[in-house]
Amino acid sequence: MLHTLSRLLLAVLFVLAGLNHFLHPATYVAMIPPYLPFPDALNVISGAAEIAGGIGILIPWLRRAAAWGLIALLVAVFPANIHMALHGLAGVVIPTWVLWARLPLQFVFIAWVYHAGLTRLARADQSRH
Repeated sequence: MLHTLSRLLLAVLFVLAGLNHFLHPATYVAMIPPYLPFPDALNVISGAAEIAGGIGILIPWLRRAAAWGLIALLVAVFPANIHMALHGLAGVVIPTWVLWARLPLQFVFIAWVYHAGLTRLARADQSRH
């Protein structure tokens, strides 16, 4: 029961975060380091990937692929988080300590996705459906 609730919460978090890419694109585009090309496209791709992964983590036969996709996404966006910690976000005042403190959270999210989609318990949930 707790495992299912955790997975549901994770899915909602990713779907809402993904939707936010489309509702407030300027914020997310500003987070993308200047050395990466096509920031608008990268924002759309990452937002869509978050939505797809959040939905996929709830569907038993997609869960494993969704979990690996979300982990890959979290690893892929980590450089943007580092860039933001180093340089801030133009036009937005966020305390430096908050920007640095959020970096370890990426690893917490990776562990959460792993637990929700790739552990033995996640596979057991999958086989019941």
